[in-house]
Amino acid sequence: MYSFKKVSDFTHEVFLKMGCSSSDAALATRVLVSADLRGIDSHGVARLIGYVRLWEAGRINPTPKVRLVHETPSTGVVDGDAGLGLVVAPKAMDIVIEKAQQVGSGWISIKNSNHYGIAGYHAMMALEHDMIGLSMTNASPLVSPTFSTERMLGTNPIAVAIPANNQPAFVADFATTTAANGKLEILQRKSEQAPTGWIQDKDGHSSTDPHELKSGGALLPLGGDRDHGSHKGFCLGSIVDIFSGVFSGANYGPWVPPFVSFLPMPENPVGEGIGHFLGAMRIDGFRPANEFKENMDTWIERFRSAKSTEGMPNVLIPGDPERQSEAERKQHGIPLNPKVVEDLKEVAKKFDLRF
Repeated sequence: MYSFKKVSDFTHEVFLKMGCSSSDAALATRVLVSADLRGIDSHGVARLIGYVRLWEAGRINPTPKVRLVHETPSTGVVDGDAGLGLVVAPKAMDIVIEKAQQVGSGWISIKNSNHYGIAGYHAMMALEHDMIGLSMTNASPLVSPTFSTERMLGTNPIAVAIPANNQPAFVADFATTTAANGKLEILQRKSEQAPTGWIQDKDGHSSTDPHELKSGGALLPLGGDRDHGSHKGFCLGSIVDIFSGVFSGANYGPWVPPFVSFLPMPENPVGEGIGHFLGAMRIDGFRPANEFKENMDTWIERFRSAKSTEGMPNVLIPGDPERQSEAERKQHGIPLNPKVVEDLKEVAKKFDLRF
């Protein structure tokens, strides 16, 4: 186990070495390590070496000028200036929340950004303002549409955060694929096979090899195959791609830049960088916030008490596992896979830091 403070301090030092300002390094660290705390290990410090390599390749600007390039009272487009998505997205969410405070809701589409960590972090920023938060992003094309062998979409996550009163907030944060790519990376580190329905080989046949993407295979949309609803996952991923990329002027579909630095950038790009889409709605734009949150308590309590299938645990509300993980890991530390530790030691050596 590695203490939350030590992991955070090391991550902060790395972002400083990349040239980030102290405030941006602190912000990027909060966003990145929040994934480790919430048990989403695929999007935490395991990604740190990837950001470093993108920076070395000249694809990340450590000192971006994040700015609005178009706006109406409730909407806008933000140019992330090729900055870390870990910095660009929360700064854009601040603009979203400000717009919502002024006119009831705020919506920002973002271009020219990079991987922004876990979607839930940005959506949850709205909670303390008695708002519902929404966050989504397109990503490296690793996913084949239903009936295709061609990789056209990213894992394209969606997060929605809804406040309650006495109950913890409802926080849904999920990929629009059967499994996120980070889950495959975890299986690779553990030398384990993937469950059926996660991936297909280059010819479109089901596979359980977690290395399949390196051989031309693809992740599958949520549902796995047509018989199990993959067309619905394809629809969800497409919506995220259009809102994040087509709305903003970012790249979309197969033109989204890869997260790994060793893959070439797509030819003939259709936009700038990776795209995100963020939103916030004031609850009192619909009904008094206290009334709504009390009803959310009722909703949550009733679903928690739903009769469980024999032998199965009690019903969990979206956000419960992450909240429980956060409490436990803040107290007992963050587990890091040995391969991740090796990567972090490589980063430490590169920047002459002590891991």
